[in-house]
Amino acid sequence: MKGSVGSVPEPATGKQYAGTITYALAPNSVPIWIFPLNSSFSASAYNVQPFQWQMWRPLYWTQNGAVPEIVPSMSLARRPVWSDNNKTLTITMNSAYKWSDGQPVTSRDVLFDLDLMKAAVKENPANWVYYTPGYFPDNLVSATTPSPSTLVLKLSKPVNPTWFEEDILATAGTPFPSHAWAKDSVDGSILDFTKPANAKKIYDFLIAQNKSLKTYATNPLWKVVDGPYHLSAYNPTSGAFTMVPNPSYGGPHAARVSNFQGVPFTSNTAEQNALKTSKIDVGYIDYTAVPQIPSVRRRGYNVFGIPTFGSALAAFNFKNATGHFGAIASQLYFRQALAHLQDQEGWIKAYMHGAGVPNFGPIPTVPPNHWVPDVAKTNPYPFNVAEAIRLLKSHGWTIRPGGTDTCTRPGTGPDACGAGIPAGTRLAFNLIYANSPALYGQESANLAATAKQAGITISLSSASGPYIASHYANPYTPATINKWAMQIWGRPGEPNLPYPTQFGFLNTGGVYQAGSYSNPTADKLINASIYGNDPEAVRKEAAFLTLDEPVLWQPIPDIIFAWKNSISGPRAAFENFSQYYVTPEFWYLTTPQH
Repeated sequence: MKGSVGSVPEPATGKQYAGTITYALAPNSVPIWIFPLNSSFSASAYNVQPFQWQMWRPLYWTQNGAVPEIVPSMSLARRPVWSDNNKTLTITMNSAYKWSDGQPVTSRDVLFDLDLMKAAVKENPANWVYYTPGYFPDNLVSATTPSPSTLVLKLSKPVNPTWFEEDILATAGTPFPSHAWAKDSVDGSILDFTKPANAKKIYDFLIAQNKSLKTYATNPLWKVVDGPYHLSAYNPTSGAFTMVPNPSYGGPHAARVSNFQGVPFTSNTAEQNALKTSKIDVGYIDYTAVPQIPSVRRRGYNVFGIPTFGSALAAFNFKNATGHFGAIASQLYFRQALAHLQDQEGWIKAYMHGAGVPNFGPIPTVPPNHWVPDVAKTNPYPFNVAEAIRLLKSHGWTIRPGGTDTCTRPGTGPDACGAGIPAGTRLAFNLIYANSPALYGQESANLAATAKQAGITISLSSASGPYIASHYANPYTPATINKWAMQIWGRPGEPNLPYPTQFGFLNTGGVYQAGSYSNPTADKLINASIYGNDPEAVRKEAAFLTLDEPVLWQPIPDIIFAWKNSISGPRAAFENFSQYYVTPEFWYLTTPQH
């Protein structure tokens, strides 16, 4: 695949060598959670992809290079066989995989994971990041293991098999070594985890062990793995780690697998300097450092970049009563006007040095995928200040370029300001953006300046991304519901799950909702995506959410990685960098390492 930046070369032929391959960890991106049942706190890319998944692989591997799809050879089970009108599924384990202590990976190990998950969310819904009350595992009527290789799940109602396989089982079905972990103390005996009381004790014990960072590399629990690596060293202060190959790994890998070493950096500048001086084998190129790519290549690196399969956005707060903003945001014409004020192409050129793509909805056009709807292939609301002004003026606002517009035609008619917006309301509100990366501040400042031309006053402030996420999300922090109108907090290009329904994010009451968007049409389309059989359901859902602008869709920067020319492997093993996936078991050295 050709990326926005560079392309991945063909695998080198000839003799393969092993050594130690170093991998750059970005600032504030070191792993601090080893137990592969992730909470809302721990479910970050840096805890999962380069760390946990090297030791414990998910039931279904859903990334084939930059393409979101299940890879059978890297999955611990065959795709399910569905029956009973898509309420029952039978899963057969992949016999190639076994635990590092020689025990087979069985259906009972998947059942162990599911029972621990039930115990976890019963304690606190935030204990599993993908949990939505009433859905999985609440809709799991029964789970049985008629044989060590077979797991049968019965659900309370029919589901869309693609959604359930790619989004639910791929995130919820990680097998845990029940023969080694099903205990409630270090020296305890193995318990019957199918009893809820025991499952709670086991979960609490494993979480307690997980919190002891200093024992990550020595704790016998974490030595039992089914992935390509096990942890040999971990620094609890810096987050640096070293992994060595698991000789019992049953999945595909290079003929000779190298050690994998995570190297933390305190700044992007320090990491870029390590690339320019060849002191790191695999590193990232921040979008601000795109002009340095030629010098990195001259130092003997391959470079590849493409956006992640996800979206970038600014959220509206539909419940904010300050200045009647919630009522204003509820008007489609206003959201359309604000979209017209975004110069996406200009932002990509000025702030990303050309390494990015415009984004018009929940499903991006890059990387290429079969889900993106036609309406999202070109901008439905192109940059046009005059059109933004026309929309506002035609809906009852008196336009004051350089000042602040006011509503002078209140009401609910087609030419009025809209429900809940009284006469005299000013078009003024705040936007809080994450102070890192700098892209958020640059885009927000330009939007505010352009909006001012249309008489919209946007007051800007910044805070850390984690602070915004924990203080300005309506379902979790109702005390601040009237303190923010718009926000940007996540990393650019927040990844979608492989089946890109916006369930949980843009359905009414979705657990990832920050600003309380609610639309009955969106709810109907999202429900069709997860429960129906229409293969076009996700595309129809995305088409509506592109045009309805439930959030302010924004451009996505490329995710760019560099690796030394002396490291080779299958193309997919390097293309998947762009999707935050890391598969060092496929990499090999083309010359001996000194």
